[in-house]
Amino acid sequence: MTADVDASSTTPTRIHADRAAGTLELEWQDGHLTTYIAHDLRWLCPCAFCRGEAGLPGWLDTSPTLTSEQTRLVDVHLVGSYAIAPTWGDGHHTGYYPFRLLRDRCSCPECTIRRAGRPTGSRNAMEGSP
Repeated sequence: MTADVDASSTTPTRIHADRAAGTLELEWQDGHLTTYIAHDLRWLCPCAFCRGEAGLPGWLDTSPTLTSEQTRLVDVHLVGSYAIAPTWGDGHHTGYYPFRLLRDRCSCPECTIRRAGRPTGSRNAMEGSP
C-alpha cells in the first residue's frame, strides 16, 4: 500500500462472513465495501506454509487445484485490531490476513483502477484504455 493511505481506509467497521454464500464482506471506515469470494480469499493466504519462508516457495506457489473443502470458509476470528484469521474446511487456520492486505487486494473496479495507477474517473480509466 502507498504511504498516503489513512487509517480510515484500512479500519473495518463491519466484517461479515456469509458461510452459505462463501463470501466475506468488509465495510471500511471510509465507507468503501470489499467483498471476497472464499476461493479468492484462500488464494491470498499469507501464512508461511502457503507463501513459503526462508527462500523456499509455499504450497500456493505450486498452483494447486484447490478443493471445495480448502475453499469452504468455516469461521473467521479477529486477530487483535489488525487482522482476521479464517478457518477453512480442510482445517487450515494459520493465515493472518492484515486489514491493510485485504484493502489493498480489493478487486472492485475502483481499487483495480487505483492499483493500475489510473486516476479514478479519468476517461482512460473509465474506458479501460491504457
